[in-house]
Amino acid sequence: MRQVGPNRFRGEIGLYFEDFEVGHVYEHRPGRTLTDQDNIQFSLMTMNYHPMHCDAHFASQSEFGKLLINSGLTVATVLGMSVPEVSGKAIANLGWEEIKLMAPVFAGDTIYAESEVLEKRESRSRPGQGIVKVRTLGKKHDDTVFMSFERSALIKSRAADAETPTNY
Repeated sequence: MRQVGPNRFRGEIGLYFEDFEVGHVYEHRPGRTLTDQDNIQFSLMTMNYHPMHCDAHFASQSEFGKLLINSGLTVATVLGMSVPEVSGKAIANLGWEEIKLMAPVFAGDTIYAESEVLEKRESRSRPGQGIVKVRTLGKKHDDTVFMSFERSALIKSRAADAETPTNY
């Protein structure tokens, strides 16, 4: 929260470049319990018709015995969970690397995320901005790590934001 007037405060999203420190870990909350409906809607919306995501009879005969949550949905959800801390003040996402899927996710699983700051540096071509690289983990409610990825984002500094206020 930032005070914007007498007895008036505004919620903020994201951290400024100078707020990040290598080694800091941000636990993203709240978690999200994924449902069969989330899975089927996402799968059909993104045209991923693999029967492991939308055909319960087919999935029941697989090694898992039930529908798998679409990994695209888990990536998108974990990424979204990280926005309030990691990229809420980003100018741009610069890329994702090393996306790894280590365990299945099923309907009814509640997932959480956390991000560790790996690197940060001031931008050489964009004054008042910097590049932050994080590793984000997706964890199930039982603490099983089911996903990891690294991403880099271009983040504005506090001073640069003061020059171009957006009311955030």
